[in-house]
Formats: sequence, C-alpha cells, structure tokens
Amino acid sequence: MKGNILKTFAGAVLAGLSIGLGGLAFLSLDNKVIGAFVFTVGLFTVCTFGLNLFTGKVCYVFDNDRNYLISLPVIWLGNLAGTGLTALLASLGRSAPALQEKAAQMCAVKTGDNLLSLFVLGILCNIFIYIAVEGFKNNPHELGKYLSLVFGVMAFILCGTEHCVADMFYFWMGGWSLRGIAAVLIITFGNIIGGVLLPLLRRVQNGRKA
Repeated sequence: MKGNILKTFAGAVLAGLSIGLGGLAFLSLDNKVIGAFVFTVGLFTVCTFGLNLFTGKVCYVFDNDRNYLISLPVIWLGNLAGTGLTALLASLGRSAPALQEKAAQMCAVKTGDNLLSLFVLGILCNIFIYIAVEGFKNNPHELGKYLSLVFGVMAFILCGTEHCVADMFYFWMGGWSLRGIAAVLIITFGNIIGGVLLPLLRRVQNGRKA
C-alpha cells in the first residue's frame, strides 16, 4: 500500500511538473492563442506518459474502486509539489522577473474574482478537460487523439476557465496568499463537479448506474 501511494505521488509530481511547463510556455508568450496552443504540451505529456493529473483522474472516479477515490488527494498534493518544482526552477532563470510579474497579474484577477465565479469557471474547465482526455483515450484515429488534446486545452484557456493545477503553478510564480489558497480550493471543487458531470450524463444516456 505504501509503495502504491509513493508511486501515485511520484506520477502526480511529474504531472504537476508537466502542467507547470505548459504554464511556463504560456507565460513566455504575449499572443494568447499561441500561448494556449503551446500550453498543450502539459496535457500531451501527462496523457502520453500516463502520469497522474488530478483534473483528468477525477473524471473517472465512478469507473473505479474506493482505492482510486482515496488516491485523488495524494494526486492533488503531488500536482501541487510538481508545479512548485517547475516554478522554483523557472525562478532561477534570467526571465524570472518578467514571468513572475505576468503571473502575479493573472493571480490578481483570480483573487479579485468572487468564489461563485471561480467555482463555475472550474466546472466549465473540467468539462473541456474530460472532452480532451476522453478523446485521447478513445478516439479511433491517431490524429483525432491529439486534436482532442489541442482543442480541449485551447478552449479552456481561451474561454477564461479555471484549472486548479495550472493555477497552482501561477500562484507559485506570482505569490501565494490566503485568498489565493481559497481560490485554488474552490476551483478544485469546481473541477471535480465539471469532471464527473459528462461521465454521469453519459451513464444516464447509456442506461448505466452511477
């Protein structure tokens, strides 16, 4: 059991690091559309290498057993550590001041928002993530798998929705606060609801029990 938890945590740290790399690429570009496109490297890495990303894993909680449910907080904490590691490395580079300033501006928008808005934006974000991940898993066409990731990720960014793991990275870069912690927690709950919404509706559509 201890070995499984360590393995899960390690995969989650790597996933957090990967999403952090996507966030780093996004911060490095002024063009939001191109930035949203290159951010896809994060979810691409997670899906290709089979890493543990909270927002992806939560979508399949009803397809798995109790141990899977218990692993989700471990994955969340691992993602937090992984994004922190990426931010630490980025803070040592020559571009750090500009990246930190840009991240701080993004974080100010999040902390200045109301909690209901953050919650709803979290729900919408993980609907996009489910579409991206489910498309990657089940699209029969190789090109379609990767287009699912690109469209899903670009859509959630360009629509201004909130992804808790990406936001962890931005707060590591821009500076944490009590309001920032509250924002990430509320976004996390929104991501949970958004992640299970489509799977549950598909179960109803297909006549299966939750």
